[in-house]
Amino acid sequence: MINTILVPVAIAIVSLLIGGYGGYSIRKNKWEKQASNAAKDAEHILKDANDQAEAIKLKIAKEKDAIADLKKKAVDTKKEKILEAQEEIHHYRERVEDELNQRRQELSRQENRLLQREDAIDHKDDLLDKREAQITQKENHVKQQQEEVAQKNQEADELIAQREQKLFEVAKLEPEAAKKIVLDNLSDKLVSERAALIKESNEKAQAKADHFARQVIVEAIQSSAADTVAEKTVSVVNLPSDDMKGRIIGREGRNIRSFEALTGVDVIIDDTPDVVVLSGFDPIRREIAKRALERLIKDGRIHPARIEELVDRARKEVNDDIYEAGEGALMELGIHKMHPELVKILGRLKYRTSYGQNVLSHSIEVGKLTGVMAAELGLDEKIAVRAGLLHDIGKAIDHEIEGSHVEIGVELARKYHEPDIVINAIAAHHDDVPKLSFIAELVVAADTISSARPGARSESLENYIRRLEQLETIAKSHQGVMQAYAIQAGREIRVMVEPNKISDDRTVILARDIKNQIEDDMEYPGNIKVTVIREKRAVAIAK
Repeated sequence: MINTILVPVAIAIVSLLIGGYGGYSIRKNKWEKQASNAAKDAEHILKDANDQAEAIKLKIAKEKDAIADLKKKAVDTKKEKILEAQEEIHHYRERVEDELNQRRQELSRQENRLLQREDAIDHKDDLLDKREAQITQKENHVKQQQEEVAQKNQEADELIAQREQKLFEVAKLEPEAAKKIVLDNLSDKLVSERAALIKESNEKAQAKADHFARQVIVEAIQSSAADTVAEKTVSVVNLPSDDMKGRIIGREGRNIRSFEALTGVDVIIDDTPDVVVLSGFDPIRREIAKRALERLIKDGRIHPARIEELVDRARKEVNDDIYEAGEGALMELGIHKMHPELVKILGRLKYRTSYGQNVLSHSIEVGKLTGVMAAELGLDEKIAVRAGLLHDIGKAIDHEIEGSHVEIGVELARKYHEPDIVINAIAAHHDDVPKLSFIAELVVAADTISSARPGARSESLENYIRRLEQLETIAKSHQGVMQAYAIQAGREIRVMVEPNKISDDRTVILARDIKNQIEDDMEYPGNIKVTVIREKRAVAIAK
């Protein structure tokens, strides 16, 4: 029975053991499978984690590169901004310095003008003192002459009274009738005597001076030859086509505004084909503008920076040409010593005109004529040539400094230590002051010859007609004049008189009166010849 009980128990135990082991094996296999799946899942998770980590690393690396690039760009941008700021500061500093220099130059010019005005005022005071002394001397002389005239009038009155008394006694005439006879006789006699004196003095003066003066002037003119250069108040620049006008104007007019601001001239662009006109008061500025514009047209690159570059280059070239022109004038006339600044001012006359005549050519011609005439007369030829060359030096800067060209020329000659004879010749060549030397007289004569010769100067038709009308009006205003005609381009006036009202003797006096009125009322270059013609015809018809 024990065995019966033990066997089942043993079987049960074995079953339990086998069942337990089987369950354990099953659970173990299940656990191992779960562990394997968990390991696989872990590997996948770890792999995904590593992939994500690598992606994050790459993203972080890219972000770092992007941040580095941004930092680099920021540094570069900062450097560019700093450079631009430094450049802008540099340009601003240059503009400020240019403005300061311009203001300093303007102040210097104003100081020079004030000094020149002070010198001019002092000079005018000296002239006024001299003129007062001359006027006082003339007044004393006039008083003396008046006393002599009064004494002669008294003697004449006594003689007339004696003659009237004799006429009363001899002719037994009424006092009024006798007085009329005496006055008529006296008037006719005075007219005849006055005409005779004028003729005699003119004949004597002409007999002594005509031959010698004509010889000296002719020889001077023949020995000197100067080119006639006629300039205009505007400069014309030819264009290759009308399309160039638009490029010169530029977008919204920036090119033409820049050009006008840099050169100081007006650019006139109108409907005239293939032409641009440059207009300005200063001929040197016009020349600079003309050269710069011609080069811009040839170059084709027209913009403000290029305009500024070519204008500066043209200005330098014109300044060099001005100095070379001054030196050329000195070499042509054989003058060796002159202040460099005065040489530069002299060269500016190359671009200055007067009545269409180039002033530098005119000055050289006057210098030659003055030198030749001085040599003929035995005077200092070198001083004469120098005075003739510099007589119009004030015209070089008369548009920059206030005052006449004579006053400016005198101040320049004094400033650069020219001889006193030269200074007086400059001051007296328009009869503003007395001539203190014969060389000053020769400068006036040479100036008249150079400006009055045919073709030397041009004038407008309106001024020309006005001068002819004024000549004829002056002649016709005199009593007894029948007709007056201005001929020879206004250099001669012929006056026809009524023979019944004007005698032969009165024609001489009339010519002199017309001549004096022309000198007082008119301004003209050269000389004007006055010819009075009296013609009386007697007609009889035989039947």
